[in-house]
Amino acid sequence: MNKQKENPIGTYIQRERKKAGLTQPEFALRCGLGLRFIRDLEQGKATVRLDKVNQALAMFGSMAVPGRKPREGEDECK
Repeated sequence: MNKQKENPIGTYIQRERKKAGLTQPEFALRCGLGLRFIRDLEQGKATVRLDKVNQALAMFGSMAVPGRKPREGEDECK
């Protein structure tokens, strides 16, 4: 299965982190999270804490919110 379909938030964080020119250790330090958490999130770990996900997303002015599930074939991570 495609990583993007499995974990659109992790894919988004990884893309934005790289656009910002940050390594995983630098990003973890800046947002106050552990490196292991950042790696797990970007690699698609199925169970992560929502408060920590929002802490990471806040670095890019975003947060996890309820929304409609994309239909088959639609892009999940814009």
